[in-house]
Amino acid sequence: MKLLYIIGIQAYTLLVRIFSLFNPKAKLFINGRKDIYSTIAQKINPAEKHIWFHFASLGEFEQGRPVLEKLKSLYPGKKIVVTFFSPSGYEIRKNYALADVFYLPVDTAKNARRFVNSINPEMAIFTKYEFWHFYFKELKDQGIPLYVISGIFRESQAFFKWYGGFYRNVLKSVTYFFVQNEESLNLLKSIGFNNVTINGDTRFDRVYENAQSPKQLPLIESFIDNSPTLVCGSTWPEDEKILSVLPEKYPNWKFIIAPHEIHESHIESIEKQFSAGSLRFSVFSSETKTLNARPQTLIIDNIGMLSSLYQYGNVAYIGGGFGAGIHNTLEAAAFGLPVIFGPKYDKFQEAKDLIAIGAARSISSTEDLINAFESFIENKNAAELARKYVADKKGATDQIISRITKSDRP
Repeated sequence: MKLLYIIGIQAYTLLVRIFSLFNPKAKLFINGRKDIYSTIAQKINPAEKHIWFHFASLGEFEQGRPVLEKLKSLYPGKKIVVTFFSPSGYEIRKNYALADVFYLPVDTAKNARRFVNSINPEMAIFTKYEFWHFYFKELKDQGIPLYVISGIFRESQAFFKWYGGFYRNVLKSVTYFFVQNEESLNLLKSIGFNNVTINGDTRFDRVYENAQSPKQLPLIESFIDNSPTLVCGSTWPEDEKILSVLPEKYPNWKFIIAPHEIHESHIESIEKQFSAGSLRFSVFSSETKTLNARPQTLIIDNIGMLSSLYQYGNVAYIGGGFGAGIHNTLEAAAFGLPVIFGPKYDKFQEAKDLIAIGAARSISSTEDLINAFESFIENKNAAELARKYVADKKGATDQIISRITKSDRP
């Protein structure tokens, strides 16, 4: 199985190299790792200890960010290294002020040894998932504590299958698991791991904190002009197709579309579907004073605004539910927005919870969308239910910090 793992890593890297010839994201993946060790050497003194946080992508960064920032506030002299696997995380957070940020080199024995020695971590903290055999083994071999925070495990994962011995061995390198729910706790215990507690999801801390002091966006205020507003976050073409029926049906509403991908062909596709009164944010921001009328639909053609946009909404639509799975519902719920999303939400406990308390609706058709939208227009209690749900579940960060610092660490 180890040989298959190595072959799989090599095959994946080869495929990404091929795709990098015509795919911008794959190109960033490859180019970002060129000369990575010389880049690290320019910024990192290997004689100094560091706290290493690794994130798959931007979503995991936001999830683990409360723990990182709490540690930094408690120990301001500590140096922090952040790594990303995906360009969508690195490219947005590469200038993050509290840490030195790098791409994670591909998981090989040579890379793991060289990278760990280059950053000299006194502990490593991985968020949710990302289980890399050679990196985990190197940390264990050097006696470096490794924590998994906001962990989530499912019975379908290889760890819990008869053939999963190799993957279970990977988990043996973890010092402690901080998991989100009882299912994860029971699954880990069923394969012999007792170094685990339920601490919840640090995303609740992050989104709650963000909702208390969001970044103000005067241009968005100008756009909505006191109109009721639907904020559509991380949308995909399947979402946009079904959403396009709403502006004509609800002319007194404003619609903000923040797509998951902002490449030109996708933005053009959205413009065609929302042709009556749509405008890009980049155009709106540069031509606000010359516009004779405000459009009904604003297309956000940049990355990084979404978490602040929800403060201006009355209802939220979260994309991804017609594809691999929905994106972050909690950012919207923290601002007291009831949420609507597509049918693929079964892997997201918070989505199930929000539906159960009446603060979310899942849809599969245009008719479902209209019914859900109108139900939240009429149901004013849904907003408070969403806000309370997030507030009641915060606190995971303090629990995690308490345990990992208990042994005079960091």
